[in-house]
Amino acid sequence: MKGQRPGNITRRQLINAAAAGGLGALLAKPLFAATTTPETTKAVLGFIALTDAAPLIIAKEKGFYAKHGMPDVQVVKQASWGTTRDNLVLGSGGNGIDGAHILTPMPYLISTGKVTQNNVPTPMYILARLNLDSQCISVGAEYADLKVGLDAKPFKAALEKKKAAGNAIKAAMTFPGGTHDLWIRYWMAAGGIDPDKDIETIVIPPAQMVANMKVGTMDCFCVGEPWNEQLKNQKIGYTALTTGELWNKHPEKSFAMRADWVDKNPKATMALLMAVQEAQMWCDKLENRAELAQIVSKRAWFNVPEADIIKRLQGQFDYGTGRVVDNSPHLMKFWRDNASYPYQSHELWFLTENVRWGKFTGKEDFKALIAKVNREDLWRSAAKALKVPDAQIPKTTSRGVEKFFDGKTFDPANPGAYLASLVIKRV
Repeated sequence: MKGQRPGNITRRQLINAAAAGGLGALLAKPLFAATTTPETTKAVLGFIALTDAAPLIIAKEKGFYAKHGMPDVQVVKQASWGTTRDNLVLGSGGNGIDGAHILTPMPYLISTGKVTQNNVPTPMYILARLNLDSQCISVGAEYADLKVGLDAKPFKAALEKKKAAGNAIKAAMTFPGGTHDLWIRYWMAAGGIDPDKDIETIVIPPAQMVANMKVGTMDCFCVGEPWNEQLKNQKIGYTALTTGELWNKHPEKSFAMRADWVDKNPKATMALLMAVQEAQMWCDKLENRAELAQIVSKRAWFNVPEADIIKRLQGQFDYGTGRVVDNSPHLMKFWRDNASYPYQSHELWFLTENVRWGKFTGKEDFKALIAKVNREDLWRSAAKALKVPDAQIPKTTSRGVEKFFDGKTFDPANPGAYLASLVIKRV
C-alpha cells in the first residue's frame, strides 16, 4: 500500500471493500505518502548559542528536517532572549521567526502579553522539551577563596561586606521570569539572599556573560553552557553549582512555535517535531557528543572553542575550585529520562515560581493556560509516528511530586502549599 495513490486502488480492493461495507473507510485512509506531505517545506526557527539548542541545529546538520519533508528549514541565531521574543511576535511574515529554542516560561509570558509590547499577547505552543539539567551558577574570581557552592550563606556574608563598603552587588540572568532567573533566585533565596532587595538582578544575554564578568559587571550569574565552562577556562570565575544539584532532572529549554503557524500547518508541525525528536535521540548518545561539540562550535553556530563545550557535554564537570566530578549525573539530557516530553506539571512549577516573584498574580487559571499552550498531545502523535517504544512515552502529564536540594517539595496537585512553604517571595 505504501506509495499507492487513491486512483490506483485495485479493482479487487474495491470489490472486497464494497462487499464488507467499507468502501468509504478504504478511500478515507491515508493510502499514500502525499497525505502527510507538509503544507510548507520551510520554517524559520531561532536559537541562542547554548548547548541545549543542539537538537534544532543537529536536525539541520544531519538532515532530519529534510528527511521529514522540510528541507528549507532555517535555524537562525538570535542575539538575546529579548530578540527571540520580538522576532516571535513578528513571525516570519514580518521578517521574524516562526518558532524557537526557548526558555520554558517564555511561551507563557508571551502568550499572556506579560513581556510583549503594549502587553499584546502572541499565542504560542510548546511542542517539546529540549533538555533536562546542566545550566550553572557561576561567581567571579574575587570570591575564589570562598569556593562558593550549593549553600549560598557564605556568599551572602561576602556580599553584605562588599555592599557595606559602598560597592554595588549584582546577579545576572538572561531574561526576567525565564529559567536562569528562577534558578539563581531559588539558590539565593535558599541562602537567605533576597534577589530583589539584597542584590540587584540584571539581564545579560548568554553570549555576553563572560565578557561582562571580566569587566566586573556582576558578582554571579546563571546561564547555560558553554559560558560557565568558558568563564572557568579563562580563569575569570568558577562554577558554584550546576542546576541539577538544585533540582535533579529539572526541565530546562523548550521547542515552541507561534500557535497560528501550527494551526495553519499541522503536517509541517508534525514533520518538525519528528525531526527534533530524532535529533534529540542522536544528541543523547554519549558516543555522538564529541561530534556534537565539533558541530555546534562552528562559526555558523556558537563560534567558540570545542574545549569550552566537550567536557561538560560528556559529563565531566571541573568547577574551577579543585572539585572535579566525572560522569556527573547532572550532564545534559536530551532524550533519556523523558527529557523531550513536556510535562504539564513542570509548566505549573514555572508558573508558580513566577507568581512567587510577581510575574503572575496567582489568580490566573493556570490549568486552562497550560492546556492552551502545552501541546503534549502533538508530541505524543509525533513520537508514535516515529515508532518510539511505549516505554519511552510517559503515561500521564504529571511527573508527580518534585524535590529540591533545600528540602522543599512541589506537589502539582497543591501548588499553594509549595508557595506557602517559601520564606522569601513577593506574594
